[in-house]
Amino acid sequence: MMRSARHLPGVAAALLLAACASAPLHYYTLVAPADESAGSLVAPVAAAPALPFDLLPVGVPAQVDQPQLVVREGGQGVALLAGERWIAPLGDEVRSALSADLARELHSADVSGLPGNDRPLLRIKLDLRRFDSVPGSYALVEAAWSVRLLHGERAATLACTSRVSETVGPGYAALVQGHQRAIARLAAQIAGVARTLGGGRAAVCPSG
Repeated sequence: MMRSARHLPGVAAALLLAACASAPLHYYTLVAPADESAGSLVAPVAAAPALPFDLLPVGVPAQVDQPQLVVREGGQGVALLAGERWIAPLGDEVRSALSADLARELHSADVSGLPGNDRPLLRIKLDLRRFDSVPGSYALVEAAWSVRLLHGERAATLACTSRVSETVGPGYAALVQGHQRAIARLAAQIAGVARTLGGGRAAVCPSG
């Protein structure tokens, strides 16, 4: 009887490890479904030439550059959610979502990585300064970004910052959807500047 009792802690540990190993993983993407992302988030504007754009790799803060979702807890605490993960590195996820939203807003194509030619080109760069996730409360992105029109020997550039926050419901899926909406709003702001520069006019940073 005593021999069996001595083995109980080892059996309990093995069962705990087995339970942890079998815990399901949930994967998320920031790229919204095509039917949900249809339609511009800004008012219609006069038609401008549909210039292709080159979206550079997106920088993300080291604190959230993890395979797992990182959420805020209280004022200073954060939690790394082992069972809730991005399907790709966060920088790639943000870039993919932003590229899809910009292509829709600009009625154009992301030509990153393709051979260049003499056509005018919009070069877009974005660096996230904050990517805050608070389940049941809000999803926030804060970014510095620039749009540069390349046209032969001429170039025009505007650099701006944006802060976008979306209220979210409970659950991690709702949190990710909030970030999808925030990135879509950010893309609409960037696209507004890109359209203005692409039309040969002076652009200003969006308010707010």
